[in-house]
Amino acid sequence: MRVAPKVFHQTILAYRNFYYAWWALALGLASWFVYLFPNYEQPANGGTWQGYTLGSVSALLIVWLLWLGVRKRRYANGSGTLQGWVSAHVYLGTALLWVATLHTGFQFGWNLHTLAYGLMAAVIVSGLLGVWAYLAVPARMVRKRDNRSRDDLLHAIVEVDRQCLRLAQDVHPDVGSFVQSALDRTVLGGSLLQQLSGRDRSSVEVRGGKDSSTAQRVVPNRNQDRVIRALAERLARSPGGKEAVLLQELLWLFARRKTLLQQVRADVRLQGWLQLWLLVHVPLSLALLVALALHIFSVFYYW
Repeated sequence: MRVAPKVFHQTILAYRNFYYAWWALALGLASWFVYLFPNYEQPANGGTWQGYTLGSVSALLIVWLLWLGVRKRRYANGSGTLQGWVSAHVYLGTALLWVATLHTGFQFGWNLHTLAYGLMAAVIVSGLLGVWAYLAVPARMVRKRDNRSRDDLLHAIVEVDRQCLRLAQDVHPDVGSFVQSALDRTVLGGSLLQQLSGRDRSSVEVRGGKDSSTAQRVVPNRNQDRVIRALAERLARSPGGKEAVLLQELLWLFARRKTLLQQVRADVRLQGWLQLWLLVHVPLSLALLVALALHIFSVFYYW
């Protein structure tokens, strides 16, 4: 079942009549009450009974939220369960930041405990950004693809390429080799950094080297502009007739190809940003788990 992004966004915030929002609010109020409970022996900090209580709640909440993250792929089998998972992360993750801050008693320093708190805050912030990305980016990807899948775009490019080769062969051998080179040297995808940049690294072989007018050299063909310009120049020099008609059709096809390639690159770029988020969020989560274990061990070891 496909859920429209806008509807899905509204659903996760209002999931089961704001089920997790009410739990988060109750948890926040209860934590505030524990924090404000009178303690005349020492000021608020992580070493008081309030601190241990809030710290235990925070640790359990961290483990639970991380466990939900591991289980999310199974949840994706049903849209309702996926909405519940996201809603829990949004509301309870936000509440966790409040509870953990009260656990510290607003006392921070250059130590393992503050490191664990900082990693937790980074995981929560990156998690909220990830939720926003997974709600907003797919919708943007669909819009940029004109509501078509990437496979549809790639199939359309293959069909345009086939038509370009067929037309180019009927014009002149030079045009045929030029068009073939442009098709062969078209670049899509690449490394993650190349995907994120969205830069077109396509090229094409043209005549006119330094040592000979017939030598071939490779020049950039970003957004198919070099091919389109060359075909337009040849059309301007054409005596007319069938060749002019074929060149005009080639120009239209390469303009179409340019649009399709831009749509695919935009789609790949947006997907790359989602991959980058995973490369940041997952290691941060693992680092938080390690820091949490060391934090708990050090507290009880030196207790």
